[in-house]
Formats: sequence, C-alpha cells, structure tokens
Amino acid sequence: MSGHSKWATIKHKKAATDSKRGKIFTRIIKEITIAARNGGDPDSNPRLRTAILAAKGCSMPSDNIKKAIMRGTGELEGGQIDEVIFEGYGPGGAAVLVNVATDNRNRTVSEIRHAFSKNGGNLGEQGSVAWMFERKSQILVAQDKATEDQLMDIVLEAGGEDLRNDGGSWEILSAPEAHEAVLGALKKAGIETESAEVGMIPKNLVKVEGKNAAAMIRLSEFLEEHDDVQNVYSNFDVDEKELEAIA
Repeated sequence: MSGHSKWATIKHKKAATDSKRGKIFTRIIKEITIAARNGGDPDSNPRLRTAILAAKGCSMPSDNIKKAIMRGTGELEGGQIDEVIFEGYGPGGAAVLVNVATDNRNRTVSEIRHAFSKNGGNLGEQGSVAWMFERKSQILVAQDKATEDQLMDIVLEAGGEDLRNDGGSWEILSAPEAHEAVLGALKKAGIETESAEVGMIPKNLVKVEGKNAAAMIRLSEFLEEHDDVQNVYSNFDVDEKELEAIA
C-alpha cells in the first residue's frame, strides 16, 4: 500500500462531528441488521462484532442495537434490506466503490447511476475496480492525543501493521482481524480515537486536479449524503491547497 487520501481523512473528521446523529445511527443499524443475518452472536460473527463496536462508539442505546440484531436474525419483522456494491470511475479516472443498503434496489441503482453521470463519472462492471482496494482496519487518532512513539509501541504490540502521518492525524492500518485488539489497546492506554472502522483502503492513489478534482469531490459528497449509501471508498487524491480552495 502506498499514499494516503486527504479526502478520506476529511470525510472521517466530518462524520465524527456530524450533527445529524440520526443519520449515523441509521447507517449503523442497517449494518448491524445485515451482519446479523450470518448469526446474532457477536462472538462468532466478526462483522457483527465490528458493527456493534461502531454503535457503542457513537453512544447508540443498547436497545437499538438489540432490535437491529433481532431484525437481522428474523426474530423481529422488518423491511427487507439488500446490500449492493457499486463499482465505477469518477472524473479523472479515480476508482470508486459504493456500499449501499436499500429496500428498493431499482430506485437506488437509478439514483447512483445518475450521480456518476452527472459528475463526469460512470459505473463499471462488478470487479472492475474492487481489485484496487484492500480490506483493512483504519483508525484515526488526532496528533495532539498521542506521540508517534507512544502509538508505535501500542499498535505493533496489538497486531497493527502500519502507522502513518497524514499531517493532522495518525492513521493506523491493520488486518481486519486485529481491529478489536488495536482499538482495545488504544482505549486501555487512554488514547481517544477520531474514527475506527473496517473498510476498503486503496492500494495506490490517483491524483486529480482542477475541474476533475472539484467534480470528484461533488460526486463523493453526493454519494455520502444519499440515504441508502453506507460507505464510499475512492483512490483519488487532491493537493491540499486545492482541496482547501474547493472546500
């Protein structure tokens, strides 16, 4: 893996301070429900365990978590939710993965396709860009919360793979299986995290500039705001000064 997308960091910081907590709750509840289809016991279901950690991280009431699990296992009735992965390219040739949870597949496909075409991108076939990403645990820590030496010792001992400096935060990357151990080690050390998730991290970055950069960010923001979108991953990168001008 090489490089780090500044937009990814900004996205996580925005999510961490998002005042629309209801929307964050909705996304996590959908993830818990989908994950629970493979079993309602978090001890034997790593995806469910990770989703519950995310729920607790944003102070979701335990009753909400319990009901989401029961809907996933079929113990409670609830609308059918389909999980769909869209793959495509944004302006400038950057790869984009969009993880969707929807109760109306046809409507969502139409809206996501429209978002890509309106912003200079296009949807691709299944498998067209997924190979450009790796599933990893990604944890962000503000640089005023810990030193590099502090984190290095904690992360390596807990099974982390990489520690990067993105200019404002420390980015900790690990195998998905080490996510809980690394997060637990940070918590035990009293180190606060900005965000923590298991997601798709780009192996390499594609630089986008000018109009392509502005259009790529518009596309990313539109997708992030869509009610059915759970996560958006991309390998695009923008110069920091240009990003500030666009923002």
